[in-house]
Amino acid sequence: MVKNVRRQSRTATPSRDAVDGNLRFLAAIVQSSEDAVISQTLDGTITSWNPAAEKMFGYTEKEALGKPMSLIATRDRLREFETIIDQVKRGEKVERYETQRRRRDGSVVDVSVTVSPVRNERGELIGLSAIDRDITFQKEASQNLRFLAAIVQSSEDAVISEALDGTITSWNPAAEQMFGYTEKEALGKPMSLIGTPDRLNEFEAIINQVRRGIKVERYETQRRRRDGTVVDVSVTVSPVRNEEGELIGLSAIDRDITSQKQASHYASALDENLRFLAAIVQSSEDAVISEALDGTITSWNPAADKMFGYSEREALGKPLSLIGTPERVHEFEAIIDQVKRGEKVERYETQRRRKNGSVVDVLVTVSPVRNQEGKLIGLSAIDRDITFLKQASQYARSLIEASLDPLVTISPDGKITDVNEATIRVTGVSRERLIGADFANYFTEPEKAREGYQQVLAKSYVTDYPLTIRHSDGKLTDVLYNASVYRDVGGNVLGVFAAARDITAQKQASQYARSLIEASLDPLVTISPDGRITDVNEATMRVTGVSRERLIGTDFANYFTEPEQAREGYKQVLAKGYVMDYPLTIRHSDGKLTDVLYNASVYRDVGGNVLGVFAAARDITAQRKA
Repeated sequence: MVKNVRRQSRTATPSRDAVDGNLRFLAAIVQSSEDAVISQTLDGTITSWNPAAEKMFGYTEKEALGKPMSLIATRDRLREFETIIDQVKRGEKVERYETQRRRRDGSVVDVSVTVSPVRNERGELIGLSAIDRDITFQKEASQNLRFLAAIVQSSEDAVISEALDGTITSWNPAAEQMFGYTEKEALGKPMSLIGTPDRLNEFEAIINQVRRGIKVERYETQRRRRDGTVVDVSVTVSPVRNEEGELIGLSAIDRDITSQKQASHYASALDENLRFLAAIVQSSEDAVISEALDGTITSWNPAADKMFGYSEREALGKPLSLIGTPERVHEFEAIIDQVKRGEKVERYETQRRRKNGSVVDVLVTVSPVRNQEGKLIGLSAIDRDITFLKQASQYARSLIEASLDPLVTISPDGKITDVNEATIRVTGVSRERLIGADFANYFTEPEKAREGYQQVLAKSYVTDYPLTIRHSDGKLTDVLYNASVYRDVGGNVLGVFAAARDITAQKQASQYARSLIEASLDPLVTISPDGRITDVNEATMRVTGVSRERLIGTDFANYFTEPEQAREGYKQVLAKGYVMDYPLTIRHSDGKLTDVLYNASVYRDVGGNVLGVFAAARDITAQRKA
């Protein structure tokens, strides 16, 4: 392309100096571009190869020139170049498209390709020019979104999104489990679907608070399940905005705290702030800006218009400080001085200010611009918007670190690839030592742990999988794991994301309650509202001569000499709330009779709903004989 322009310069009206200046200017842009710029003849032979192409594909210019374009083709796309050439020969426009290229080392890179025809001074087609942009970062950003979706899907907390009119717009598996409604049943319904009668105005009040820009602090409330029972929840609410920053809805995270209240008689809400990523910034084209040695802007491409909000007319002739943030206004002068000293300016990250005052994170590449005598006459800067990549990366990490539950990602071969601080605390092992280690090694039953993540890989998820984590100091922590696979943009499984919930306190409370029951010499029994036995102690098995397995689920009244009197007794309990010294006679399986007095009362859940009857029998056989 440059040679063709040089041939034109010998006969065209403009001076050779002007043409050469333009050539140097264009060459500086091509040389400083982060995109691979490659020219080829109509038979597919490479005729130009810029530094970015060397960096992207691993071949030097000398190695690439004269080679066919298939040099960088993947095996399944060898005919792509021939197809594109035929399309251009037919005069058809080649729209920008995404494909893959092969590097020298055999690895594959995702690229966005722009193709333009190259013509000679007579307008004849003589070749093609292709600009390949590495879109790995964009693909990784999309992968991060899938990763975040895996977090939501594997969460034990109900994650619910709603529109500003209170209509439910998303409903994760934990919400299905917590409230009893399927996603299909919940979507499109009002949030009052899960509201208790005394809190129906709560949802509207929260929406109004968010609309006024008031932060909603984490709070405790109650929700109603499909079966009518009430669940205590800790709620975190976040606004959801579109890419223009407009409020479009709310995201609520409901954590079930019923078990903590039942076990310890106090609410201990865990400090978590999960945020939905509601709006994604689209990455723009690179802004290409030229400046004189005094910092005056001399060229301004359409991408710069879009990125910074100034038109070309507004920007030309202005100092580059036009887009500088207050704390970085001296950056431009420092870069010019560095280039004047002949020093190479490495690509660097910084910030720029838009016309509306907002700040954009950019990746900057700077190259010197020289005239035909080689004298430095200016600089060319290419600014790439990296706001989306930084936000996606920071959001993913902050989301993981905000959780008090141990979170871990595992490769398909069972090696740990990432952990949060909670995992470091529960294992007593640093992140550096955890990453790359076998996931199963940190549990009391490694084979069971290994079987767990293999189930995830086979079924895509597991829920409430019980394991015990062993701390480096020997301390044991009982947990329930929820886990699911996460995938790349092609749907290929990258690994497993697992979240552990500490259930040590619940297990201890349950074991303590069981030990109290078994310590009693009196027969103790719990009965459902329909009169079925739900649990017994050893004393009950001894006095009836029937095993626990056979007792549970049977009619309580069947083990007495007067079943109707027994049935009347627990009905009185359900009606009055209790009975005292209620006389009955238990019949043992061998026929032996035991006279008892029953004391019984109802027991309830934290919402005050009756769950059943607890009854204790006192043997009075000896008293009667006396």
